[in-house]
Amino acid sequence: MFSPNLLQQLQNIFICAFLGSYLLLGCNQPAKQNTQIKKDYIRAIPGENDTIPVAVAEKGEVLIAYSDCYTCHKEDKKSIGPAFKDIAKRYPVQTPYLDMLAQKIISGGSGSWGRAVMSPHPKVPLTDAKIMASYILSLKENK
Repeated sequence: MFSPNLLQQLQNIFICAFLGSYLLLGCNQPAKQNTQIKKDYIRAIPGENDTIPVAVAEKGEVLIAYSDCYTCHKEDKKSIGPAFKDIAKRYPVQTPYLDMLAQKIISGGSGSWGRAVMSPHPKVPLTDAKIMASYILSLKENK
């Protein structure tokens, strides 16, 4: 009835069509949001928040604007590094966290927010780094 070559060709066409439609339909499926991953990205540390004087936060904003921070960070969305607002969500406004973030600005590092590596800024004075960290934590939504 059908020649073996024709049967083989039809079989190959069927397999290609099946695989092609499978791949095409699979690629068009919306990505499932894994809320656990997003939640773990921030890993908020519980604690009371101290106040940050407005003048200190404003000075920190100016220091950040004149630095290279916005090359890797954005205020409200993840870029190469975490969003400043996500950093504010993670850390309470307390002196130990301000000191730690100031040291991170100066020394750089990696691992706190995934694979991104923050370059060191050794020429930034510690007092300026603390003021910059104060601005970042002042972006906390629930003060």
